[in-house]
Parts: sequence; C-alpha cells; structure tokens
Amino acid sequence: MEKLKNFIGGAFIDPVRGNYIDNYEPATGKVYCEIPNSDEEDVILAVKAAEEAYPVWSGMSNEERSKILVRLSEGIEARMDEFVRAESRDNGKPLALAAHVDIPRAVSNFHFFATAIIHFASEAHPMTGVGVNYTLRKPLGIVGCISPWNLPLYLFSWKIAPALAAGNCVIAKPSEVTPYTAYLLGQVANEAGMPPGVLNILHGEGGAAGDAIVKHPKIKAISFTGGTKTGEYIARTAAPMFKKLSLELGGKNPNIIFDDCDFKEMMSTTLRSSFANQGQICLCGSRIFVQKGIYEKFKEEFVRKVDATVVSNPEDPNAKLGAMVSKPHLDKVLSYIELAKEEGGTVLTGGTKVELPTPYDGGYYLRPTVIEGLSFDCRTNQEEIFGPVVTITPFETEEEVLMMANSTQYGLSATIWTSDLQRAHRMADKVDAGIVWINAWLVRDLRTPFGGVKSSGVGREGGWEALRFFTEPKNVFIKY
Repeated sequence: MEKLKNFIGGAFIDPVRGNYIDNYEPATGKVYCEIPNSDEEDVILAVKAAEEAYPVWSGMSNEERSKILVRLSEGIEARMDEFVRAESRDNGKPLALAAHVDIPRAVSNFHFFATAIIHFASEAHPMTGVGVNYTLRKPLGIVGCISPWNLPLYLFSWKIAPALAAGNCVIAKPSEVTPYTAYLLGQVANEAGMPPGVLNILHGEGGAAGDAIVKHPKIKAISFTGGTKTGEYIARTAAPMFKKLSLELGGKNPNIIFDDCDFKEMMSTTLRSSFANQGQICLCGSRIFVQKGIYEKFKEEFVRKVDATVVSNPEDPNAKLGAMVSKPHLDKVLSYIELAKEEGGTVLTGGTKVELPTPYDGGYYLRPTVIEGLSFDCRTNQEEIFGPVVTITPFETEEEVLMMANSTQYGLSATIWTSDLQRAHRMADKVDAGIVWINAWLVRDLRTPFGGVKSSGVGREGGWEALRFFTEPKNVFIKY
C-alpha cells in the first residue's frame, strides 16, 4: 500500500516517529493509502528548513518569486488529469466537479498571486514643509497554513499562494482526510524550481500536527479554514503569542427568494447552491426562505428536481452528487436529519443513504434532503450541518425574513433573489454576511475580500487583503 510522505526542505521524508494513519476512499469506504501522522517533532524539522530558506526567498525580487509561482501554476495545469483524479478519489466528489472547479481554481490561485505581487504597492504620506512618510510591506517570516477537506487543493492554494508571493516561508497542513493533492503539490514545487524549505507540507491530525503549528513560537501567523470550535481554540492559543490570525470558519447561509425573482434562473442556481459538492461548501445556502406568493410553486418544483438528482460514484458522468467525505461525517449529517424530525420537521425528499453496487457498496452516499416545517430558531436551522441538507421556510415581509436570516451565530454569505433593485440594495446592506450575492451564487473575483462576520471568522482573504495579511507594514519618515 502506498505511503505518502511529508515534504520538508524540498525532500519527501517519513514522519520522525514513524506513525501513519489510514486514508479512506469515500466512494468505496476502503483504505487506499497511508499518510504520516506528524507531530511537534516534524514541525520542528519543517521550521528549521524554513528558517534556512527564508533569507533566500525573502531576498528575491517580487519578479523572481513571481516566475517560480507561475511555473508552479503551470506545473499543476500540465498534470491536470492526475490532480483531478486524485482530488476526486480523495474527497468523493464527481470527477466533473474536480475538473471544472477544484483544480482549475488552484491553478488560478497560484497564477493570480504570482502576478498580483508584482503590482502590490504601498503608500506615501507627504507632510508639507516637514518630510515624507512611506510604507514598506515586509514578509512576516514563517507562517502556518491549515486547510480543510471540502475543497482540498483549491483552499490549500488559496492560503499558500499569497503567503509565498509575499516572501514568507510556509508550514502547511492539509486535512488528514484529503491529503493527496497536497502531496502532489510538493512534487510540482520542486519541478518549478522553488528553493528547498520555502514550502513545507506536513500531514497528520489537527490535534497533533495542527496544534504544533499553532503553538510553535517561530511561526508568526496562522491562516486557518475549518470549524468554528477549532477556530475558537486557535484564537485562544495564538492570541497570547501575538500571532496574526486569519480564521475562515463556519456558515449557515440564508438563500432569500422573493416572489418577483427570475424563477427559472433562481431554481437552477438554488439546486447548485444547496447541494454542490454534496453540500460540503461553506458557502452553500442551507436555509432557504421563500416568499409566500411562490412558496408552493417553489416547493413542488424544487422537490421534484432534487428527487431526480443522480447520486453515484465519482466516475459516473451522470453523477450530480458523489460520496460524502467520510463515514463519521455521513453519520453526523444523518443524525441532524433525525434531529430535524424530532423538532417537528417533515422530510419532503431524501434523508436516506444510497446503496450502490460493488465496488461502491461500502461508500458514503446520501440522497439530497429537503426538510419543511421547522421553526427558524430550532437547532437544525441554527447549527452548521455541512451536507446535502436544506430547510425551506415561507416568509411574508422583508423585516420577517431579515430577522430569521440574521438569527444565527454565523454570517458568512447570503444569496438574495429579487428583480427590485432598491430591495436588493436594502437587503444586501442589512443582512449579516461578509459576502452577498444578488441573483447569483458563488461568483468569485479573486481580487475581492473573502470572509465572514460573527462566528464565521476573523479577517479577510483574497486580493490585496491576503497580501496585506501576510506582510507587516513599516512606516519610514524622512525629513526634508
């Protein structure tokens, strides 16, 4: 059985203590490789490699670093099919999704920040008759990047690319559930000519490897995407060490549908925003609020289309949904469906496992689920489920739906469907969310800030926001 290795100092090496954990293929439920279960000893090695590399990497011009990162993006693109298959096998998502979203976006992330750093500018503040202030942006040094399992390479690259472009050396940990494309990325980094020790990739569980990254005193910043509870722990741990923090956490996003919407376009997009990637995207609209004038029409058509959605193995070209990422996660989602029933909800469609023929009979498949009849403030409507489960709730007025939409601890994104321009602006201003889409979903411009409010996180990623996070401003004054 294949054993993955850590990528430290430009070399693939075994974990110091020799401990490995199984990596399961969600489509079959079977172990298909082993990965290092790294701990503080491996982090110490990685930090040492990064310290040695930092003077070389930070001393390069932006243009020199840019060329290496462009080559890295081109290296992923040249091995597109290999990366797509690895991502699909590791995560359980359909091949088509990995081919059209995950891996192309990872290519774009590296290319975008490779070129953005060339145009990254600071400010000057002249003081009439006195002198001039100017601002330098200096890399932080060594930074830690910890990414989740739902969009493995996509979100891994989203953090790593700006950190590297800004001149930092990186200690990165992908999710232990989906490690394979991060392993391949180390190969591409070497092929691109990245100096040894600039990018170090450690595999293992969050409680060991992730915790050691967060606690290491020489790692100056932590960029983390994952659950809110883990984010709370990181904040408590890192704050006394005065580390910079970027935390992209949970979501319980409202999809608000007014009766003057473009019904056909709304329906098509709502199917995607509800169940894309098996509902395992932090931006999915899991709470659907529909104005009463079209509620019954919406319910009838939505349930019919959801019921017809094909759930199958990732290589099936007809599959709209693949496997859930792991058995524990599948069990968690199923437990929320049972909770919804206890809270008085009615399952209109879905809610049960899908049985596929051999060799996929052990896979983690779940029918997309639509639930009606729940109060807006019940646990099912307040807690993040992170699966192919949505609730539908009728509303009458803007005030009513805003109250329900803003009732959770989360505030990541929101989607609003209306043809009324003034209403669109009013709602976008008042809804508690870091990202608002009007008559659309998941339209992303890499230049724009990404992140949430309330318990959905701290800080912003993307564009100049990411480059500012991974640099420290230094003011210099010169007297005339």
